[in-house]
Amino acid sequence: LKDILKAIKGLLLMSEDLESVFHSLFNGKTPAMWLANSYPSLKPLGGYTNDFLERLKFFQTWIDRGIPVLFWISGIYFTQAFTTGASQNFARKYTIPIDTLTFDFHMPKEQEPTSKPENGVYTYGTFLEGCKWNWNRWELAESDPKVLYTPVPMVWIVPCKKEELREFPSYECPLYKVSTR
Repeated sequence: LKDILKAIKGLLLMSEDLESVFHSLFNGKTPAMWLANSYPSLKPLGGYTNDFLERLKFFQTWIDRGIPVLFWISGIYFTQAFTTGASQNFARKYTIPIDTLTFDFHMPKEQEPTSKPENGVYTYGTFLEGCKWNWNRWELAESDPKVLYTPVPMVWIVPCKKEELREFPSYECPLYKVSTR
């Protein structure tokens, strides 16, 4: 941004990259140069900026207050490393080889925990597409008309031994970082 201001004042040559950033900002789009060095996002500039500030706030709170009770999983850039960390903590705690573990997922009815779970992590920040969560029946339901995305309840991600994974009627589906998959 400082270079764009210098280029506008004539103190610096306006390169193609700077001009592209300038036009993106002028049109309310997130500059491609920023996205090349950032987390995946399809949001326009205003939404991207708000999201970025929320991420900074989340991580600053983590630094200031210690490990949170509830993690904003969609605010974490490399979620695979985060979930691997949860597995590693579990494996170390119980001295189990990490390659014998998998994840189980719970959706506790208590959606505002005040303490960390004994094992695993509480997460929020994911959304359903094409269906919704029925908060009364505590299950998936048909989406409301003209509503494409709805929030998912808090998810408790629990590492467990592969042979101890619960079996129950479920729907296996992918989880995408952005809607373009």
